[in-house]
Amino acid sequence: MNWAQDEMKTADLGDGRLNARLASFLERLADHPGNSIPTACRGLAETTAAYRFLDNEKVTFQKVLRPHQDATLQRMQSSPVVLLAQDTTEMDKWVNLGPKGMGTIKAQKKFSRRLHPTIAFTPERICLGVVDAQWWNRDKPSPRHERRDKGIDEKESQRWIDSYQTSCAIQGQLPQTLVVNLADAEGDLYEWFIDYQQFAPDTQAQWIVRAAQDRRLSGPDNGKLWSVLGQAPSLGTLKVEVKARVQRPARLAEVTLRTATVTLRAPDRLGYKLPSVSINAVLAREENSIDGVEPLEWMLLTSLPITRLEQASTVVEWYGVRWSIEVFFNVLKNGCQVSRLQLETEERLLPCIGLYLITTWRVLYGLMLGRACPDLSCEMVFEASEWKAAYIVVKRCQPPSVPPSLGEMVLLVTSLGGYLGRKNDGPPGPKAMWIGMQRIREFVIALEAQRALIESYVER
Repeated sequence: MNWAQDEMKTADLGDGRLNARLASFLERLADHPGNSIPTACRGLAETTAAYRFLDNEKVTFQKVLRPHQDATLQRMQSSPVVLLAQDTTEMDKWVNLGPKGMGTIKAQKKFSRRLHPTIAFTPERICLGVVDAQWWNRDKPSPRHERRDKGIDEKESQRWIDSYQTSCAIQGQLPQTLVVNLADAEGDLYEWFIDYQQFAPDTQAQWIVRAAQDRRLSGPDNGKLWSVLGQAPSLGTLKVEVKARVQRPARLAEVTLRTATVTLRAPDRLGYKLPSVSINAVLAREENSIDGVEPLEWMLLTSLPITRLEQASTVVEWYGVRWSIEVFFNVLKNGCQVSRLQLETEERLLPCIGLYLITTWRVLYGLMLGRACPDLSCEMVFEASEWKAAYIVVKRCQPPSVPPSLGEMVLLVTSLGGYLGRKNDGPPGPKAMWIGMQRIREFVIALEAQRALIESYVER
């Protein structure tokens, strides 16, 4: 059983042949992330079968993801803490109107589409898989004044609360695992804080949300969030890795941690009144920043305890794992090239995106597991044919009888993707990983063809 068959073993598409096709199609797409479906498949017959598979009404987005979600849940059981990062990414489609007789050659129409996945990570940033994914089309822009008159369940913001509710369902299934949902500033929703309090303790997932609004406080605080936290006593400092951005290199920032438990004053809602809620807040602020560099500042709202320096540091460190979902989107969009899929209808497109979500997980799982647990056997991630092919091509010698370590294998694979491994290069990244994994499969095919040719000569 290969990795794709193992990942899809609980598939239930209503037909055994479809279940088998699901695993084989996933393997083909994962072998060639970024290539077109005809390129990933081997010949016309397999390509035709792939398109027929996507056309089948039994093949849906949720059914494609379901077996992977089952496997993700099993991986989560072995981790004492699981961080569920959620975020929205644009998947817009641009249609050239010229060929359709509706405009000039340069005229285009934009179809706004959104994908909101929830991805499981360990505190060491090992990607465990996709636990939920929501997709919708944005028919037309909604002006701010119109959104004010709508309930939370009528807005796109509901997706953030839906993800948290999924986290609570998972917490109920994994009583020995601490489940924490992570969200950036878009998740700063008052209804979320109320929803948290309505769950029973045994199904109550924890959460960390970066504050977007300087909310008003009630009770003895009687001020605003930032001013109250800014006057709180310092618990100590923590060094935080700041990722590189355009015209801003990566650096290590030292932030001062201040915490408080505050009572938020309920915002006004049309037609109903919300209760006040008490939450914990952590202000991580870089107070001695470098000249010309924007200082780091995070205001984090959380349900986790924050009274001691160790607890506040944990909240900040765990929120930092949220960046991993941005890396996930990078692999999905640039590695798997999902924006270039030309499948015409969403009934075809969505199952294919589901398969590429699983492909993205495999790339990041192998990469980050190799960083966190380099001494594991490489067969935790790679098949025997894959690591042996990489060994032969890179080392130019016969592979050993004992599989190499996962850390060594990741270096071999990423070297095929352009990673040089110089003294100051740092660990290999996802781009080198997905290119290397694609090249490995090509070497496997070549070696299998050579072996078959030799065997045919021997039989003669």
